Amino acid sequence: MDLGLKGRIAVVTGASRGIGLAVTRRLADEGVRVVAGARRSSPELAELGDAVRVVEVDLAEPGGPAELVAAAGERVDILVNNVGSAPARTGGFLAVTDELWARSLELNLMAAVRATRAVLPGMLAAGRGSIITVSSVNSTLADPAVIDYGAAKAALANFCKALAREVGGDGVRVNTISPGPVATALWLGEGGVADTVSRATGQTADDVVRGAAKDSVTGRFTQPEEVADAVLYLAGDRSANVTGADLRIDGGLVPTW
Repeated sequence: MDLGLKGRIAVVTGASRGIGLAVTRRLADEGVRVVAGARRSSPELAELGDAVRVVEVDLAEPGGPAELVAAAGERVDILVNNVGSAPARTGGFLAVTDELWARSLELNLMAAVRATRAVLPGMLAAGRGSIITVSSVNSTLADPAVIDYGAAKAALANFCKALAREVGGDGVRVNTISPGPVATALWLGEGGVADTVSRATGQTADDVVRGAAKDSVTGRFTQPEEVADAVLYLAGDRSANVTGADLRIDGGLVPTW
């Protein structure tokens, strides 16, 4: 299926691994020129070739998102706000300091706000653009183990809904994707959710993962490529009348029946 994306220009945040890497790869495969932002590049990102320009930048810093967008030039057709972090708070709410709250809000909320602010004038001038933000089921599914992350994602989802109402009539579409657990380093890597919970509870990391997977009707984690495919749909003209939407990809973790 031709998504009509060839020749467009995209900015992807958090592009060096996981969902961001899968999104960058899929966009490049569709003929999109991608400006890929990450604090550090990765061998997998470097292998994607000339269609991808890697910009090493700290997106949690106030000027980082604008620096990334500026590297794309005057025109950006697609923005994918993906960067984020979800440390497991095994010590409970009282162990989450102001510094940890601020760090979570900077990366999970303000990086997207700032990147959006940087691309929006050009999109409004062009009368078109697609902004896709990777949110989380935790924007509505409250979990004390990721209390600050969930609060940041709830604010992010509200921001995207509000912006969609403001700019939809000007040709700019704003949508979110809310995955449940995804098979990436955020969950499965060293220092990830499974590893952190394992060390705090005495379970093995594999047991933690199996328990989380069982909470979904499908009994498995989402693959990053499945999220990337949803991003491509929202980026292209086949979703031209979709804005203000949230596409949940969670294997039935959050019941809708």
